[in-house]
Amino acid sequence: FRSLSGLLGAVTYTAAGKRRMAKLMVDLGMEKSDEGPFVILRRNRGTLLKRPKGGGIEILAEGRAGWSGSLELKREPVDENAMRNTARVIRDLKADVLGVVEVESRPVLGNFNNSLIRAVAGVPFAHVMLIDGNDERGIDVGLLTRDGFPIGPMRSHVDDRAPGGGAIFSRDCPEYTVATPMGNRLIVLVNHLKSKGFGAQDTSNARRKAQARRVKEIYQDVIAAGAEFVAVIGDFNDTPDSDPLSPLIAGTDLKDASLHPAFDNGGFPGTFTPCSAGNKTDFLLLSPKLFARVAGGGVVRKGMWPGVRPKKWEVYEEVSRPEDAASDHAAIFVDLTL
Repeated sequence: FRSLSGLLGAVTYTAAGKRRMAKLMVDLGMEKSDEGPFVILRRNRGTLLKRPKGGGIEILAEGRAGWSGSLELKREPVDENAMRNTARVIRDLKADVLGVVEVESRPVLGNFNNSLIRAVAGVPFAHVMLIDGNDERGIDVGLLTRDGFPIGPMRSHVDDRAPGGGAIFSRDCPEYTVATPMGNRLIVLVNHLKSKGFGAQDTSNARRKAQARRVKEIYQDVIAAGAEFVAVIGDFNDTPDSDPLSPLIAGTDLKDASLHPAFDNGGFPGTFTPCSAGNKTDFLLLSPKLFARVAGGGVVRKGMWPGVRPKKWEVYEEVSRPEDAASDHAAIFVDLTL
């Protein structure tokens, strides 16, 4: 793959280089097709090659300017403890509607859903959706729903711009419309706001506050358009009392599901390692009419590393070291009659 990528990127293709490229493509299983067992050759424009009826591959382009496209490695789920423990958490949540954060792509999420959730005796979701966001690392936000909860109209906000012209959202703030078996319409806004871990703190805080302000506007627009049941969820990378989140927490009528009397936090107020009050960064914010439908809720920490002196919570037996953790964030849920 590395050798072929280098040859394909050359300004001029020599006769020897063409022969080598053809051989490498055959070695990679692409003699009959642009898709081999491990790689995909994407050809967008121009003419790179032909496949004679007698077999083999003939390179036609004279250099990189003669065609446009790319050579990519295919992705598959990683079969290891951490990924399986993530699947176990999702299995045990038994959620009908599940928001997810830091997902590489929709195909990856689909493979995880169909392969790893099934591998731990879970039931895969019927619907898997992710809109490619602004983060070049491929850590996007998405939604999975069960049969009977189809995903309807969607709206992306990747192009929402700050006054200076830059993108407001580090990833996106997609609006997903979900129909429920009772005939209700649930609007879910999935978020992953700017982290504290990269760049100057003042800059990060300012961007997170701008994102929270824009989420507030989107939520209010959705309500003004007639929606009653709206959930703003995700990893906000800050605490409820922080200034960056104030436009969303204090500046709207959204209600934190964790403050409902029926919500059980398991004895720990936070959601991020080590789950202290100063580590509550994951949220289920509900519109007033949705909050009125809450029947319960809680936090699943069985996939998180519990520490050792003493262990803070019960975990899966497969979580025997920090590297086995499903995540350093807990999974939070709310039970709704909807």
